[in-house]
Amino acid sequence: MSTIANLIDHTLLKPDATKEQIRALCHEAQTYSFAAVCVNPYWVKLAAEELAGTDIGVCTVIGFPLGADTPASKAFAAKQAVLDGATELDMVLNLGAFKSHEFDRVKEDIQAVRSAAPDSLVKVILEIGLLSDDEISLACQLAKEAGAHFVKTSTGFLAGGAKPSAVQLMRKAVGQDLGVKASGGIRSYQTALEMIEAGANRLGTSSGVAIIQEERRN
Repeated sequence: MSTIANLIDHTLLKPDATKEQIRALCHEAQTYSFAAVCVNPYWVKLAAEELAGTDIGVCTVIGFPLGADTPASKAFAAKQAVLDGATELDMVLNLGAFKSHEFDRVKEDIQAVRSAAPDSLVKVILEIGLLSDDEISLACQLAKEAGAHFVKTSTGFLAGGAKPSAVQLMRKAVGQDLGVKASGGIRSYQTALEMIEAGANRLGTSSGVAIIQEERRN
């Protein structure tokens, strides 16, 4: 039996993903007992239908992948996603506001999503490849103050993916109060273990099936 399957968000965020691929993703999530599927907002309703009656979460992305939407538009997207059946929301930090030191606006952005989806798990994507270590720590603190449930390393679309050193830094910054999701470039069982050992308690990957198959061979 897998020791890490229930930490994996089984992910398919490619822009050309098809209905049948989303259905296959959901079937794999049930077969391997993954924590959640993560799909683009258009596919939330289908994923929710496919996973009805299971305890597998339906995660979608908000302000993805740039984070540059307004708080109002992120809130609207979050509310619609919940109506469609999403239980978890991975929102992208407003990186431009953060880099401009508009930290109250950064928190307002996160709080808008939290308020729009009060019963949903909210994860804030930091995009660590664009941040220094000090900025990563500060972004984690802002997410914590704004009421997020998780901080997440990367979108997987921009500047690099998860790194154990960044995961350790994020875990130190949030303590045990928040979850840490490592995402981007996690394609092997060994890499998954490294992220968990560094402090991640959720993994975002499109290679979940391969990772669990590799785990079973070890």
